[in-house]
Amino acid sequence: MSWTHRSRWTRAVFCGVSLALAVSACSSGKDDNSKATGPQHTSGPISLVYAQKQGDQEYFIGEADGAKAKAKELGIDLKVVNLGNDANRAVTEVQNSVNQKASGVIVVVPDPSVGPQVAQLAKAGGVALLTSDDQVCANGPDPASCAKDNLVPRVGFSGTQMGTEVGTRAGQDFKKAGWKPEETAIIDAWKQDVTVCTDRVKANQKAFREAAGVDVKVIEVGTDNTPSDAQNKISATVSGNRSVKNWIVMGCNDENVSGGVAAIQNAGYSADNVLGVGLGAYLACKEWRGGKPTGFKAALFINGKDVGALSVQTIYDYLKNGKQMPPEAYAPTKMVDSTNWQQAGVTCS
Repeated sequence: MSWTHRSRWTRAVFCGVSLALAVSACSSGKDDNSKATGPQHTSGPISLVYAQKQGDQEYFIGEADGAKAKAKELGIDLKVVNLGNDANRAVTEVQNSVNQKASGVIVVVPDPSVGPQVAQLAKAGGVALLTSDDQVCANGPDPASCAKDNLVPRVGFSGTQMGTEVGTRAGQDFKKAGWKPEETAIIDAWKQDVTVCTDRVKANQKAFREAAGVDVKVIEVGTDNTPSDAQNKISATVSGNRSVKNWIVMGCNDENVSGGVAAIQNAGYSADNVLGVGLGAYLACKEWRGGKPTGFKAALFINGKDVGALSVQTIYDYLKNGKQMPPEAYAPTKMVDSTNWQQAGVTCS
């Protein structure tokens, strides 16, 4: 299906669902703007679809493994779908889940702008909906400007908490290195329309200032959250700032930091003049495993397996026992580096 035809189909589905919901609201005599996500109790077998963006990424592979293990434990029929970066496919897979009469859908949307379509399709089809990792707004394309009551329940990590841990570690390591603020610059890289990424970046900048005790120039770089794009964008940034002697790299995930560290070191900087603090640890560990000097100094370990398992447990409790899904549920995190990543349980394939 071409992009144009797919877009037309998506708009048609969205409009059709919106009309159906509007008719339903009128017939009931009240305007129902809630984000109800399906039945609260299921007596029969439970079937779930876990639709993930970037399903071939290390973190999401772990997330799928955790979900599968939990589903097996609970006797759930689970189907995992890799959406890649195709936002329209997220809409299609939710519609397919409705057609196949799945009990529930857990989704990691490639783009939050399809959130309303996803939420309304699930609601109209009587399918429970839970998001993991990234937030989704039921009645608008931007979760950042969404009323809390309209955010779909989410399992993942606290963006503010994670960003704070990353910024604190970077600030502490900056002080230990003895770098001069005027000779140093921070690169913060992330996909700037992803709310949870923006939360992390805002928090890491605030925490860095508090831990370092000084202000350091910050250069914000927009990427698609992949190592290759981060490397390309940050290479251009470094080329335009050759007077900088020391670089600090932070961002939304390990991909941005990995690409940034590679770009800076490829530009001729020594690993001793680069301080990268990642978020994930699944790419950082590959640098540490090799034993060579690297600017990737630390990373916050976020275990995708924990998120996958908690997501399945959360929607199971809702469907089977009528337990309301919390607005947000968080999995644990841990800061690691080259000295302790193995003991922490980081999987490095």
